[in-house]
Amino acid sequence: MKKSVAFLATALLSLSMLFSGCGGGDKKAEGPKPDNAAKELTVYTARSESLNNAVIKNFEKDTGIKVNVVVAGTGEVVKRVASEKANPLGDVLWAGSEAMLASKKDLFMEYVSKEDPNMMEEFRNSTKFFTPAFSDPTVMVVNKKMKGDMKIEGFGDLLNPALKDKIAFGDPVNSSSAFQSLVVMLYDMGNGDPFSKEAWDYCDKFLKQLNGKMMNSSSQVYKGVAGGEYIVGLTWEDPAATLVKSGAPVEVVFPKEGALYAPQSVQIIKNCKHPENAKKFVDYMLSEKIQNLVGTTLTVRPLRKNAKLADYMTPASKIKIAPKFNEKWVSENKEKFTKEFTKHLEKSM
Repeated sequence: MKKSVAFLATALLSLSMLFSGCGGGDKKAEGPKPDNAAKELTVYTARSESLNNAVIKNFEKDTGIKVNVVVAGTGEVVKRVASEKANPLGDVLWAGSEAMLASKKDLFMEYVSKEDPNMMEEFRNSTKFFTPAFSDPTVMVVNKKMKGDMKIEGFGDLLNPALKDKIAFGDPVNSSSAFQSLVVMLYDMGNGDPFSKEAWDYCDKFLKQLNGKMMNSSSQVYKGVAGGEYIVGLTWEDPAATLVKSGAPVEVVFPKEGALYAPQSVQIIKNCKHPENAKKFVDYMLSEKIQNLVGTTLTVRPLRKNAKLADYMTPASKIKIAPKFNEKWVSENKEKFTKEFTKHLEKSM
């Protein structure tokens, strides 16, 4: 009998410990997962497939962290982050820039990468929220065969009478590349003041060169130059450098007055589930390995100091950055720019 009572007491004690252990386990399961427990990361990206692959696949291989990738347009992924603010499902937003996202700073956590001191001084993280990683500057794409001995080094050269009807330009009201090209043109030719009389006087002369003709899409600009329909076009470096890489008879020209070197940034989402993995991802993107890989194999420009570049890319030392350019202010005043441009366009026709 004593043995039975002892056995029953032991069984009850074991059962009590079992349920106690299960209860503790349940609480742990319901609470937040320890960071990195699953070695995973979710990245919302609006970048190109080639850039996503170059960074993300190598990150997975080198760190063992599995990346769940959600690809969509910039506006869509930003809206997604905003809608999930109370319960973030993503860890990293790889889209936009400080100018575009400054008003949404509350969606992101502060983080300055340990690699930040290695970036070019103009492109360091001064905000603590937005980390510049790569850039796609504004350029001129020039058909080498058609230009002959003609000098095309900057905006001033575009007023050459021989270029009338031979300049490819998009509609700044509807094309982001054309808008950026218009803005840097106004900054450069207005001595740093895009709404000066000098700036818009130049714009009037430029519009006369176009003779009222503008492209419906940004791709028509560089394709028209490569195909020999136009001698020069105003576009971004990425598609122009891609043409050079493919062997097309074109060259990339950074305007001597100054190029718009707008950075593309990466942000860590506030209250995300894997902040430490997100920090590793940002560090990895700025690392020497990835900045060199992108610079030597793709057509997007790395922002790390002394990053290696393929021979089809213009060395950073040969590029002048547009003076006094304020990306945030331009973003806030986009409508003012487009309205003024429309007024001058109508006057030129």
